[in-house]
Order: sequence, then structure tokens, then C-alpha cells
Amino acid sequence: MRPTEGRPDRPKRRGAGWPQPLSEVDEEEVLRRIFPNLRTGPSVLIGPGDDAAVVIQPSGSVVATTDTMVRGQDWHDEWSDAHDVGSKLVTQNLADIAAMGAVATGLLVTLAADPQLPLGWAVDFADGVADTAAWDGVPVVGGDLSSAGAGTVMVSITALGDLQGRRPVLRSGARVGDVVAVHGSLGESGGGLELYLAGERPTRWASVHEALAAAEVDRARDHLMWVHRTPTCSVSSGPLAADRGATAMIDLSDGLARDAARIGRASGVCLQLSRSRLVADFVEDTPLEMALGAQRALHHVLTGGEEHSLLATFPADCPLITQQTDPDVHWWVIGEVVAATPDGAHVTLDGEPVSGGWDHFSG
Repeated sequence: MRPTEGRPDRPKRRGAGWPQPLSEVDEEEVLRRIFPNLRTGPSVLIGPGDDAAVVIQPSGSVVATTDTMVRGQDWHDEWSDAHDVGSKLVTQNLADIAAMGAVATGLLVTLAADPQLPLGWAVDFADGVADTAAWDGVPVVGGDLSSAGAGTVMVSITALGDLQGRRPVLRSGARVGDVVAVHGSLGESGGGLELYLAGERPTRWASVHEALAAAEVDRARDHLMWVHRTPTCSVSSGPLAADRGATAMIDLSDGLARDAARIGRASGVCLQLSRSRLVADFVEDTPLEMALGAQRALHHVLTGGEEHSLLATFPADCPLITQQTDPDVHWWVIGEVVAATPDGAHVTLDGEPVSGGWDHFSG
């Protein structure tokens, strides 16, 4: 059974103190509420407050990525609060930087919102960004505010990274004979989303003792919903994998089957996944199986999105894979890279083509 990753405690929200809509305060007041909680660092020469930030990039190259979230499409207010949204948005971007083998050096944050959005929501969103960025040691260097149409709330982050002299790990480097491995969880965010869509909501435990005494299945459901609201990524694992010889790597944002196929297509190979390994490490005796049963658990392991774990291929004799002694950097071997199949499948499960996952336009 794969161990559950540790997480930081949820901080106290500040936004409740500012219920007035954005239309009742000017942009300078919004920024005055947000800036004090944004942390920079030694790589930032010029931080928030000027026309642009200045960030040191020692290697001379810049890794850049961006992600956008829209209310009603990428989150729902009835289960994700503003802090959750900010936290998830940071994780999405940092996972992309890590998947290239790079270290994040700065975040640029954008909020476009209906002027009737409460100021407190913007403050809590900024705190979610700041708290998660600080947890991962990444400075927030600036961003933008804009008004939007009635009911609209859209947020985005552009993340910058530095390879620190490494070669970028691309999707196109997988080779026949490599092993396929994942760092992090599989399917938990997708399982949490299924529970939310079915009308489940987290239990509000009165105390830690009450939570510990609760039924195991209730704690399992809460865990899955928590992971969906605020997924995490071990950002140091990407650069470490690059240093130890990863041949291809990707952030698992759209599901294992879909993202593994992206490596397969780019590399001209097939990633053959092992059902027995996936079941043993990510289904049996896990919160997924406890909450949803073995069949639904395996479905989410293969297709659940927004996990933001790292999927990579390595030479079969890579010490990071063969000599795993540190649980914080553990990579779970789930398959192997084989030659492209005659029918063009780029990912299979025990030799049978497998597909599915999240698509932003078809669902």
C-alpha cells in the first residue's frame, strides 16, 4: 500500500474580515490587502509593485508555463473556497515546472473577476497562492488584476523556472527497455471529484479525537475530497529525477492513461502498464478502495485528472529506481516501455489498449 503524503496545516482565513465587493474599493486597496502576505526570496531583484519583476536565472535559460482556472468549470464554490483555489493553481504550475526537471523561480498571478466579488475572496485566494508557494519555496513576484463580466471569476498563474544547468526532460525521450514509474498518488483527486458530484461533502469533525474515532470509510472519503480540492506535488522530485537519468517525464494533470499516451506518442513507443502493480500499490487497502470499491478505484487510477503527480521513464538499471531507500523520493514502478504496437496504441494495460482521462473541451 502506498503511504499517504504529509500536508501543511490549513491556515486561518483573513478574507472574512472584508465582505465588501471589489466595486467598493479601488485597485490600490486590493493590492494593499494582498501584498503583505506575498513572499519573495534571494532570486528576486525586483518584486511586486513595479511595472515588471526582475528574477535571477543563473543558467541563462527560462522555463515558463501557465495554467488558468475558471469558476464553474475548474472549481465550484460550494466545495472549494478561495484558499483552495489559490493552492491548487500553484500546484498545477509547479508540477509542470518540476516535470521539465527545473526548479521554480517565480510566480505571476492574475485575477479577473466580476466587480461584485467580495474583497475577502480575493484576499483568501492570494493567501492560498502565497501559503502554497511558501511551502514549496517559490517567490510570488507579481501579477495582474482585471474586472470581468457578471458572475465571472478567472484566475491564472505563469510560473518561471531554471534548469540549473540540466538538460530539460522532454516527453519525447522514452526508450524501449525503460521502466515506467510514478511519484505521488494516483486517482485520489478523481475519486474526490466523483464523491462531490454525487453530493457528498466532507465531515466537520468536532475534534481530533472525534475524527480519529470515525469510521475508516468516512475518513477515506474526506481524504479523497481533500486531495481533489488541494492536490500536492513533490516539486523537488522532478529535478532529482532529471539528475538521476529520467528519459521522459510529464505532470499527471489529465489522467494516467491520457498523459502516458502523450509520452508514447512523442517518443514513438508504447508504455505498457501493469494491472497487478497498479492494483497492489494504488488500489488495495487505499482510501480509494475504501471509499469507492476496487472497480471504481482502478478506474480513477487510470483516468482520474488533477492528480499532479509525476510520471517518468527511466533506464531499467537507474539507481533511483533500483535502490529506493527514501520514502520522500520513492518512485513506484508501474510498467515498461515497449516497441510501438501495430495498431498504434501508445499506452496499454497488460497489453490491451487503454484510454480515457480529462479533456478541457469534451470533459
